Amino acid sequence: MMIDPTFWRGRRVLLTGHTGFKGSWLSLWLRDMGAVVTGLALPPESRPNLHGLLGESLPDTEICDLRDRLAVTAAVLRAEPEIVLHLAAQPLVRAGYRDPVGTFETNVQGTVHVLDVLRAVETVKAIVVVTTDKVYENPETARPFVESDPLGGHDPYSASKAAAEIVAASYRASFFAPRGVGLATARAGNVIGGGDWAQDRIVPDAVRAWSLQRAIEVRRPAAVRPWQHVLEPLAGYLALAERLYAGGLAHAAFNFGPDPDNAATVADLLAVASRAFGGGEVSLGTEAGPHEAGYLLLDSSRARDHLGYRPLWNFEETVVRTMGWYRRLAAGEAAIDLCRADIADYLTQMAETPSQRGAA
Repeated sequence: MMIDPTFWRGRRVLLTGHTGFKGSWLSLWLRDMGAVVTGLALPPESRPNLHGLLGESLPDTEICDLRDRLAVTAAVLRAEPEIVLHLAAQPLVRAGYRDPVGTFETNVQGTVHVLDVLRAVETVKAIVVVTTDKVYENPETARPFVESDPLGGHDPYSASKAAAEIVAASYRASFFAPRGVGLATARAGNVIGGGDWAQDRIVPDAVRAWSLQRAIEVRRPAAVRPWQHVLEPLAGYLALAERLYAGGLAHAAFNFGPDPDNAATVADLLAVASRAFGGGEVSLGTEAGPHEAGYLLLDSSRARDHLGYRPLWNFEETVVRTMGWYRRLAAGEAAIDLCRADIADYLTQMAETPSQRGAA
C-alpha cells in the first residue's frame, strides 16, 4: 500500500469529526499533503485536546451537530467536496449506555444527514464512512471477523454503528452506485496513539492516572482487542478513498486491523505501556460495568488483497511509540512536531519493501 501525496494535492475533502482524536491526526496529514480540507464537527470535548494542541485550525471549519439536518446540509453544500471522509460520531461504548438516544441520533441519523445531502453534490466522487470493529454480532468464538459476518451490536454504540453500515449500504445501492460514486465503509477500532484524552479509553486513562502517581483501575484485564496505532487505519482510509475515486473496487466494506498474532489483552497493553511510560501501577476495579466484548479481532485480508493494506507497526512498537509521544509532550516538545515525526516514520516504512523492514 502506498499513499499518493500527489493525488491529494489540491483535492477538496470534507472531513467530518476533524476535532476528534483520529480526525485531528487525519486533518494534519491531509493538509500536509496539500488537500483543501473542510472540517465539520462539534467543538473538542476533552481538555487538553489534540485539535487545539496542533495549533492550526482548518481554514474552513464548520462547527455543527450532525443531528442538525439544516446545518449539516448548509455545511456540506458550501464545501463542494470531491472526497468525503465521515468520521464524526459518538465513539464510546460506555457513553452509549449513558445516552443511547443521543448515540443513535448522532451515529445513525447523523450519517443519514451527511449522505442525504451528498446526493445533491455533483462534485463528490468517493465517500468513506468510518464505523468500528464492534459492528459484528459477537458470539465470542475467538475467530477474527470477516466483512461477510453478520452485523449486530449488544450495546447501543455497537448497534448504532451496525445500523450506520446498513444506512451506508442503502444509500450506496439506491443513490451513489447508479451515479458512479464510490462509497465504502471502513471498520477499525481500539486505536491508540499520542493525543487522545477521551474519557473511558485505556491509554488516556492510564496517562492521566500515572501522571498523578495513581494506579489505573481496570475492569476487564483479560479482554482481547486488535490494538493498532492511529496511523494504521488512517492510512487504510486514505488508500480506500483513492481506490474509490479511481473506480472499479469490487467490495464496499473493509476491515483495518493488526495481524492476528499481534492481538493482546488489556493487561498486556498496560504492562508494556507502564514500562514505556517509566512506571505506573494497575489495579483491578471493583465494578465490572456494563457488557463489553471479551474477544474482538479483525481479519483484514480483503484490505490486504484489494488495497495492499499491511500493518507496519507491531503491538510493542505501537504501545512504545504512543507512550513516548505523551512523555515527549510533557517534556516540552510540540504536539505538531511529534505527530509529523510519527507520520514521516510511517511513510518511510511504507515505502520500504517487506525485506527492508525485516532487515531493519
